[in-house]
Amino acid sequence: MASQLNRVAVVAGARTPFLRIATGYSTFPARTLASHLVAELVERADVDKTEIEKLVFGQVVMAPDAPNIGREIVLGANLPVSTDAYSVSRACASSYQSAADIAMNIQTGVIDAGIAGGCDVMSQPPISFNKKMTEAMVKSSYSKGSKLKAFKGIGLKDLMPSQPAIKEPSSEFTMGQAAENMAKENGIARADQDALAHRSHMNAAKAWEEGWFDEQVINVVMGPKYQAISKDNLVRSGSELEKYAKLKPVFDRKHGSVTAANSSPLTDGASAVVLMSEAKAKALGHQPLGYIKSYAFAALDPNWQMLMGPSFATPKALDAAGLSLKDIDLIDMHEAFAAQVLSNTQAFASKQFAQERLNRNDAIGEIDFDKFNISGSSISLGHPFAATGTRQLTQMLYDLKRSGQQHGLITACAAGGLGAAMVLESA
Repeated sequence: MASQLNRVAVVAGARTPFLRIATGYSTFPARTLASHLVAELVERADVDKTEIEKLVFGQVVMAPDAPNIGREIVLGANLPVSTDAYSVSRACASSYQSAADIAMNIQTGVIDAGIAGGCDVMSQPPISFNKKMTEAMVKSSYSKGSKLKAFKGIGLKDLMPSQPAIKEPSSEFTMGQAAENMAKENGIARADQDALAHRSHMNAAKAWEEGWFDEQVINVVMGPKYQAISKDNLVRSGSELEKYAKLKPVFDRKHGSVTAANSSPLTDGASAVVLMSEAKAKALGHQPLGYIKSYAFAALDPNWQMLMGPSFATPKALDAAGLSLKDIDLIDMHEAFAAQVLSNTQAFASKQFAQERLNRNDAIGEIDFDKFNISGSSISLGHPFAATGTRQLTQMLYDLKRSGQQHGLITACAAGGLGAAMVLESA
């Protein structure tokens, strides 16, 4: 069956600058930011809009007034109204899912070309009230009697909106608490976490200085009164390792090791890729950035070590590609937290983990950090939840092209004990 599937070419990829929450994108709805990106991406790629048959977009923090961001992007980016579109949500692996959906459609011949991506603007989260106030508002809206009667017994405390938080309903852990638990259980030292975060910022700063992101990151100009936004605002170009040790832990203030500096920040941004069958890309004269060789998803008990998804999804993706970790030239592992990254790289190298958790005889393999997150990842670049996957996809193919390498692995953890991985091949 695999030999009969159409090869999936990545014709183009781009992202917006990633910005810290409550900064440059704080007034822009996610659909507006994503529409701007998709319109620019299609123009840059010199793709005829009529060739785009389907658009799938990921979003984690959905706006109640636009629950299907995919369709809004089609209309906002002036794609043909006949372009099919829908939205997906797989937490931090949402744009892995959107890319996999488009890839599957291409592989099986349903479509020849599509766009996949993701966007989250955490600056505009849906604000909710407590249960008592919510029930009163619903009764007021649909009551045939007095509207005010529904609010009888509502006090000042009920008028306070709930603080937005990303919390796991099944385990009742926030992502940070899960990372803190993993750091303790796996013996991940604070100094090692800080060193990884520092390295991420230094690599990202170098990438910006060397112009590696110039083709990947578009300028965002949202109106005549706005200045162009052209660069991420999270990268610490002057990162100093000794300063990391001065920060206090966030999730366990007495005995913890996870800090704001060794965690990915709340971020706004969007990313997207144009995918085509190899035959279609060649027929239209496009030179692909590379190809999606395989993809895989995995799930584990979120009450155990919630963010270990990469260690479960990666061997599946490698097997599907017919490769081992030794065959991989570059790796981008999403940095939700340094503790999560180091827990996963530790598991990659553990024969015991492979035997007990993966039912495999041998470890996935040792990570060579010289080929790991070489142009920065989520701690330094930022993490707009749904945009990270296609950010990694695009960044990896540019890294492979620039370095003359062949195979790349991208992988991410996600809330709910989920994991995703893709093996990419340069053109």
